[in-house]
Amino acid sequence: MAINNYQGKKFIDGDSIYVDDNLTIEQALQININNKPFSITMRTPGNDEELIRGLLYSEDIYRNAENLNIKLTENKGKSTTEAEITIDESLLKSGYLNSRSFLSAASCGICGKTELDEIDTSCQVKDDNAIEATLLQKMFHQMKDGQPTFKKSGGSHAAAAFTIKGELLSIREDIGRHNAVDKVIGHLINKKDLNNAKCLTVSGRISYEIISKAFAAKIPILAAVSAPSSLAVDFAKELGITLLGFCRENKATCYANPQRII
Repeated sequence: MAINNYQGKKFIDGDSIYVDDNLTIEQALQININNKPFSITMRTPGNDEELIRGLLYSEDIYRNAENLNIKLTENKGKSTTEAEITIDESLLKSGYLNSRSFLSAASCGICGKTELDEIDTSCQVKDDNAIEATLLQKMFHQMKDGQPTFKKSGGSHAAAAFTIKGELLSIREDIGRHNAVDKVIGHLINKKDLNNAKCLTVSGRISYEIISKAFAAKIPILAAVSAPSSLAVDFAKELGITLLGFCRENKATCYANPQRII
């Protein structure tokens, strides 16, 4: 659990009181590959190795099965952490050269229109597994139960991965939705369980970046508590991802590829 206690002044009906609130920690993680700066990401400390592993995988930078040797060094004076990673240059993929460009995880483009006239099905996720709609709320309840940081601070997001039968495989928290997803993917890769992940749930809304991460991990079903963006829906349609939003109060809306929902 990564929280700190901060004092605040709370105003209520014209009066004020001092309160102590738990806030989710946000700090910088500097990622260096082969002694060269690669990326700085703001994240909640904890599970940093999984975050890095998932990030490099979903951004098409390093996808080999072998685990990485990641050396983490804290700079307490600057409240940052540096991650030093050494990777054989021949194993670095196109995402490294693109340096986290717009759609580095995808092999085909998206049109960004409200309707897709032509879809290149060659790049779609090929998975015919279907999940029962009644399992969705159960999965979100499991994710909610596994968020100790959120319960203390109210300021973190979560992502969780499940089997097609709704069995929990991994759950991670972070101040950033994208980081939570990367942590889950990294955790699954490290324990050789990524192929069993068929549904990814996330708190908050869905942007195109999260669709691209699900596509990179070949997780066919993505469900969110809140709304998707228009670009996320277009992206999901083209890449064959089943996308659901507003999964709460025993309701859910499917915006793309509903054939996987029973």
